[in-house]
Amino acid sequence: MEINLVDQDHYARHGAPHDQLTWLRANDPMFWHEGDAVRGWPGFWAVTKHEDVVHVSRNSGLFSSSRRLALFNELPEPQLELQRMMMLNQDPPEHTRRRSLVNRGFTPRQINALETHIRDICHDLLDEVAAKGAIDFVSDVAAPLPLYVICELLGAPPEDRDKLFEWSNRMVGSEDPEYATEPSVGANAAMEVYAYANRLAEERRARPRPDIVTKLLQPDENGETLSESEFDLFVLLLIVAGNETTRNAASGGMLALFEHPEQWERLVADRSLARTAADEIVRWVSPVNLFRRTATRDTVLRGKKIKEGDKVVVFYTSANRDEDVFADPWTFDIARDPNPHIGFGGGGAHFCLGNHLAKLELRVLFEAIAERIPTLRGTGEARRLRSNFINGIKSLPVEV
Repeated sequence: MEINLVDQDHYARHGAPHDQLTWLRANDPMFWHEGDAVRGWPGFWAVTKHEDVVHVSRNSGLFSSSRRLALFNELPEPQLELQRMMMLNQDPPEHTRRRSLVNRGFTPRQINALETHIRDICHDLLDEVAAKGAIDFVSDVAAPLPLYVICELLGAPPEDRDKLFEWSNRMVGSEDPEYATEPSVGANAAMEVYAYANRLAEERRARPRPDIVTKLLQPDENGETLSESEFDLFVLLLIVAGNETTRNAASGGMLALFEHPEQWERLVADRSLARTAADEIVRWVSPVNLFRRTATRDTVLRGKKIKEGDKVVVFYTSANRDEDVFADPWTFDIARDPNPHIGFGGGGAHFCLGNHLAKLELRVLFEAIAERIPTLRGTGEARRLRSNFINGIKSLPVEV
C-alpha cells in the first residue's frame, strides 16, 4: 500500500486516511515515512498504535517537544527560539513551571462554575437557529460556542469573538486557500493576537477583575509570574487550542450523529448520554490529528532503531481506532464506557489543559440540541479543512 499520511488534499477531500492508518497498525506500526525535499521536511517515524503514542507522549525526556517544536512543519532557527516560549513547545522542567502558573485558571472548580454560563450561550445560539431554520452549523453554532467561552475566560467583550475566529482560522488554516493567501498571513494573525493580549494585560493591571487574565498576571504563592511574552503566547494558545478543538469536535460530532441516526435517537430519548457522548465524539473525530516530537538520543521502539534527532510523529486519529484497545473501534457508540481515547493527548506533560472545559462544552451543547431541536438534520455535504494537523470541518449545512 502506498503511504502518505500528510497529504492535505486527501484530508480536505476525504478526512483522515483511515485505510492507510489501519494497514500500518496491523503491518508496520512504527513506520518510516519518507520526507519531502520540495516542501523542506525530512522523513519521520509515524507512530500509529495507542500504546506507542502513549509511550512517546509520557516520555518527554526521550521525545522532546522543544528541540524542533511540536508542530509538524519545519521552521528556521530564529522562529524556533520564539516558539519555544509557548507551553506547547516546551519540555520539563520549564514546561512544568509554566503549566503550574497557568493551571491556576483551569481548576475543575473554576471550570464547573462556567456550566450555567455555557448553557445560556448554547440556548441563545439555538434560539437563533430556530429563528433562521436553515443555517451552517459550523459558523452559527460550533464556532461561536468556544469563542464566547474564551471571551468569558479572558474577560473580553463578546463582540470580540469575530476577531478571535478570524485570527484562529488564519493561523491554523495556513494550508487552506480559503484562509491563507500568502505565507505571512498566519504570522500576521499571531502578531495581532500578541497586541490584543498586551492590551488585555494593561487593562487588567489597571483594573483587576475576577477573570483568568487577572489571575495569570498575579504572582503565585512562590512569587512567580508570567513574563509579557509568556502571557502573549498563552493567549495565542488559548485562542487557537481552546477554539479549534471544541469547534471541530462539535461539528464533527454533529456530522457523526447525522451519519448514525440511531445514535441521535438514543441521545434525544436519553439526554444523560451526552456525558459519554462527549468522550465518544472526541475519540471518533480526533480534532487534533498529530503532533511531532524529536528523539533526544538513540532508542528502539518496536524493534526500529530511532536515532537522536529523528522526527517522531504521533497520530491520535489512528490510536483512537486501535483494535487492541477499543471494542468495535469502527462503531460510533455514544454510550461507550470505558473509553480510553487519547483525543486530549496521550498523557504526560502535554495532556490537554482544557480537557474538562472541552467536555463540558460538548456535553451541554448536545444536551441542549437534543432537547430544543431534535429534528435537526443535515442538508448538504460537509466541507473539510485542508490540513493534516486539525481534523476540521469548515461548513456543515443543517436545517430544523
